[in-house]
Amino acid sequence: MLKLNLSDDARWVDLAGGVRIKVNPLSSAMMLAARSNPRVVALGDVDTPEPDQDLALEVAKIIGGMLIEEWEGVGDADGNPVDVSQEWVDALFDIWPMFEAFQVEVVAGAMMVDAEKND
Repeated sequence: MLKLNLSDDARWVDLAGGVRIKVNPLSSAMMLAARSNPRVVALGDVDTPEPDQDLALEVAKIIGGMLIEEWEGVGDADGNPVDVSQEWVDALFDIWPMFEAFQVEVVAGAMMVDAEKND
């Protein structure tokens, strides 16, 4: 059974290593916007052995930049907390456990609905 949450309230998600992110709900419109982002579209020209992984990472970075409104446990190289920005979201998701947790906890549900063409 597909469980739908009609709330548009942001929620806290634990990633890994004490990092928590506060994310807004992921909508179909946001997913479409991420997929049409020039950074994602440009990957169509990349000839790599596993382009799907590159695409998934780039889409997650774009979605993260749209959804994350706050976080805890994220800092620069000197340990100073940093504000949420696309640059820092990109750096966060370059760390595999962070990307993977985001995929499972935030993106997977939206992908399942999209794959089932559940309107």
